[in-house]
Amino acid sequence: MDTLTLWQLAALAAASALVGFSKTAVSGANTISLAVFAAVLPARESTGVLLPVLIAGDVLAVLTYRRHAHWPTLLRLFPAVAVGVVAGTLFMMWAGDAAVRTSIGAILVFMAGVTLWRRRTAAGSGEPSADAGPPAAAERFKARSYGVLGGFTTMVANAGGPVMSLYLLSAGFRKLGFLGTSAWFFLIVNTSKVPFSVGLGLIDAQSLLLDACMLLFVLPGAWIGRKCVDRINQTLFERLVIGATVLGGLQLLLN
Repeated sequence: MDTLTLWQLAALAAASALVGFSKTAVSGANTISLAVFAAVLPARESTGVLLPVLIAGDVLAVLTYRRHAHWPTLLRLFPAVAVGVVAGTLFMMWAGDAAVRTSIGAILVFMAGVTLWRRRTAAGSGEPSADAGPPAAAERFKARSYGVLGGFTTMVANAGGPVMSLYLLSAGFRKLGFLGTSAWFFLIVNTSKVPFSVGLGLIDAQSLLLDACMLLFVLPGAWIGRKCVDRINQTLFERLVIGATVLGGLQLLLN
């Protein structure tokens, strides 16, 4: 941490505040934080530094929206996510920074395009809501596909937020249900990633020292997000989520 300049520390602090904001207002916006951490720190090591910051944001989000989670959706996703996390761990054992950035960026942009296409083609018929009952075969396949992608991207680059945001939007979640389900999902998944990250050498004493400083900025970011979310209507909320996904994906591809 003593090698970072004041401007670099300020950039990491702003990115940490954005993590808090994204967890309580616009999920997926923390892909910008991911890009900032990867720009200031070595891309591979940045994932280990960012993970505890994300977990802090997840805790705040759960405390805020815990009653709005849809547990059948979570239980449907977790087995596929576990497969994705294992695949991501194996990928991280040999992948370099360029491979990580390109892979995740391409996935995010592709999934955003798929979601926009699905929303346009389903405009007349409407998507099934999260409370519509047991999923059909197509819905189960979609949940497994998004789950594997979400697990893979969250393990490789802490970039599972946009993937799962797109899944929850496509499943018809409204704003509070979206935030509550997402909060519990990422608290459980990110916490489960800690042993893998330690084993890969991505989390160590030095990274935790930097995290201790950055955690101070997550709380005000989460507070601002909670104050803003009631002022964001559903249509704007969905547009912001998709826009943040595309922006984060393009940043990873262009960098």
